[in-house]
Amino acid sequence: MFWFIVSGILLLFALRFRFPYFIIDVKYSYRILLLAYHTTKIRKSKPFHTLLDRFQEQVQKHPDKAFIRFGDETYSYAETERRSNKIARCLLKHADLHEGDSVALLVGNEPMFMWIWLALTKIGCSAALLNINIRSRSLLHCFSCSGAKALIASTELQDAVEEVLPTLREQGVIVYILTDSVSCDGTESLTDKINQASDEPIPADLRANVTLKSIAVHIYTSGTTGLPKAGLVTHQRLWAMSLFQFFCGVTSEDVVYINLPLYHSAGFCIGFGGCIERGSSIVLKSKFSSSQFWDDCRKYNVTVIQYIGETMRYLCNTPKRFSDPVHNVRMAIGNGMRADVWRTFISRFGHIEIKEFYGATEGVTSFLNFHGKIGAVGRVHAVHKKVSPYAIVKFDQERGVPVRNADGFCTEAAKGEAGLLLSKITQTHPFIGYAGDQKQTEKTKLYNVFEKGDVFFNTGDLFRIDNDNFVYFQDRVGDTFRWKGENVSTNEVLDILTMVTCIEQANVYGVTVPGHEGRIGMAAVKLKDDQHFDCECFFSHVTTYLPSYARPRFIRIKNEMDTTGTYKYMKAKLTEEGFNPAGIKEPLFVLDETMKSYRPLTQETYESILEGHFRL
Repeated sequence: MFWFIVSGILLLFALRFRFPYFIIDVKYSYRILLLAYHTTKIRKSKPFHTLLDRFQEQVQKHPDKAFIRFGDETYSYAETERRSNKIARCLLKHADLHEGDSVALLVGNEPMFMWIWLALTKIGCSAALLNINIRSRSLLHCFSCSGAKALIASTELQDAVEEVLPTLREQGVIVYILTDSVSCDGTESLTDKINQASDEPIPADLRANVTLKSIAVHIYTSGTTGLPKAGLVTHQRLWAMSLFQFFCGVTSEDVVYINLPLYHSAGFCIGFGGCIERGSSIVLKSKFSSSQFWDDCRKYNVTVIQYIGETMRYLCNTPKRFSDPVHNVRMAIGNGMRADVWRTFISRFGHIEIKEFYGATEGVTSFLNFHGKIGAVGRVHAVHKKVSPYAIVKFDQERGVPVRNADGFCTEAAKGEAGLLLSKITQTHPFIGYAGDQKQTEKTKLYNVFEKGDVFFNTGDLFRIDNDNFVYFQDRVGDTFRWKGENVSTNEVLDILTMVTCIEQANVYGVTVPGHEGRIGMAAVKLKDDQHFDCECFFSHVTTYLPSYARPRFIRIKNEMDTTGTYKYMKAKLTEEGFNPAGIKEPLFVLDETMKSYRPLTQETYESILEGHFRL
């Protein structure tokens, strides 16, 4: 018996030496199979069990448990149930909503956002989650493609609503402002009506026809600038994303800090939805604050945080304090964290499990760095690939298309080679597409990838696999770059810039800035004959039509635009040259928030940007 135990221990050590990730891989396999079991059970339940049903189970299980903490206010599961009932009854009475209708929300991070979504789900409606930064044409586009019958907006966003109100009134849209009274014609107050409504439970038969394939929310993706796409999130997909916390190891005892926007899938589906599924508590923040972050974590006894790469960098750049490692945070869930920031973060703030992942709102597959490998988003795993088939294929960056062999099929990229991630579309992993944009939905699909008739989702992202089978995100392809945690579409920004009177042509691209995540917006522009670059006018235009993260921070004036033989703008050389005045003889300008204008980019300003003194 003794020698049997010794042999077993030696075997485990040998396995660990020969296969260092064996034990973690086994745990990962177990979690994948457990997740697959849960999703199958949900998919086969009759009647269909929604995330709302899960929430109501949690209300019955622990009604007095804190569900949302916001500032100094605490709302229990039972209180949230009652408040959402009041909103549901109010909307039924005043907005004439019916099962299958959609309502657009222009609301920031506050408990009301969560209560309204629960209320809409109780009456069988879906919600279009509008980015609170968009304005004018973008706002109208996002609203229109959702097919919403009504718009609910926060009081502080009333100015944005009034800009588009004439068009909304022409379309017969009911516009509600979360206030007790309104002074603007064409809008109605809502909070006064909610206060008068009953909090009696909402009959389930009002949502009797809701199925797996019914739309739960519209979440806007690929830019949220200019003309964003409305990703359709079904109740099945919402369930799948809400189970991500379970997959990471979050429990009902955890307190989750949500400071990411609720209009994005990370904050809404993984954060809010995940806490409903787990039965945990939420600490909700209106927006991210690096100076208040750790004080909040200590005050509310936070154990799980959400992040994007940029927020982690901000935290690492705050002045060091003796209290940095003093907190109860045990896990961080997010994406986009650079390897150097990752090392700095855990060195400074203590041992926190980093659950770095990759995924898209409308995507078909995702990765999770279950092993804690710094810089990676996941690891190639047989069980994962079987449950959710994907491939990283050779990609021609000059032509912007996957490489096809003599038979017309794609070839998987070699280890160490950057390739395009494709996810197989199947019955269990469907691609629903975008609301009101069938052309874009089809454009995102790739046919006959490895055999005749197969269909894959084109992520538009490049990845690399190392010799230990870890997967690393490399870059985005095409006309999109990422800045401040947002995807920016160069074509959509281009449409806005060419509206300026003095601009004849424009080429939008992203350039890297040392010490910052992703790429920042820059535009090369050709002026019309006899026109000059009006700095103040240009500033006024981009700040009116584009959210902060999409505004080109650097402008380069060119006499002629470089194009390909098919008249496509050439970006590679411009991107490589960046914004250094020492290497560019043409006039350069930088957006200056303090001056509310663009101003010439001097070498001194360039050095100030590199040193982190000039705010971008």
